[in-house]
Amino acid sequence: MRRGTGLALACILLASPVAAKESITLCYERADVLPWRTANGSGLNFELLKLVGNKLDIQFEFLSMPWKRCLEQLKSNEVGGAFAVSYTVERSAIGVYPGGATPDPNRRMHTDKYVLIRKKGSPVQWDGHNFSQLQGAVGVQLGYSVGAFLRGMRVPVDEGSQRATELAQKLIAGRIGAAAVGGSDAVLLLNGPMAPELEALPMPLVEKPYYLVLSKSLAAAQPQLAQRIWKQIEDVRNSAEYKKMLKEATEGGTH
Repeated sequence: MRRGTGLALACILLASPVAAKESITLCYERADVLPWRTANGSGLNFELLKLVGNKLDIQFEFLSMPWKRCLEQLKSNEVGGAFAVSYTVERSAIGVYPGGATPDPNRRMHTDKYVLIRKKGSPVQWDGHNFSQLQGAVGVQLGYSVGAFLRGMRVPVDEGSQRATELAQKLIAGRIGAAAVGGSDAVLLLNGPMAPELEALPMPLVEKPYYLVLSKSLAAAQPQLAQRIWKQIEDVRNSAEYKKMLKEATEGGTH
């Protein structure tokens, strides 16, 4: 090859555009919910989504923010999606779940539970179906779906706290009758400085799947991509690679 021809070919290759990965921005709650995620962007939710992105040649960008704001940005299509989101009828109006109005639990990111915490010595009970001797409202974190669950049972709800530690402080001060917190938050509270004054009831309040919910604009503009993402979440979650991560996180410490 002549030198001039080689230089020309090199210039053509350098000038040729390289196809960029599709980028999708996802928001998540700025909080530590172990082993699934931390406020600084580590945990199993991120590991799963990174594997999904690699399989589909997608670049997921992650934004942490207060949960209510994340859901508002999902509703206004300011982000491409939000995770990890449990199902409520109200949320189905602001984003698209895998499976639509009846979400497909096979395409969940993970499953978690809510636990009822009471002040030691409190008589409140939960038998898996009904409350008894509840004295005051049940505290929940702002925007959390367990609030709708409790209101559906006609239980008074205090939704004025951002963090589980704030709920524990209210509980100890006698400002609420009990607190409904996620499983990982319950572990942190019962092993933290307030632990001597708290206890968890043995029966979970509710256990539910958590999903990647996509914005309505993304799902409408790229329905095939949306389905591929959700299917890949199912495939990755069931893979040996991810199951190994899950086992290590739950049995040998958290990410």
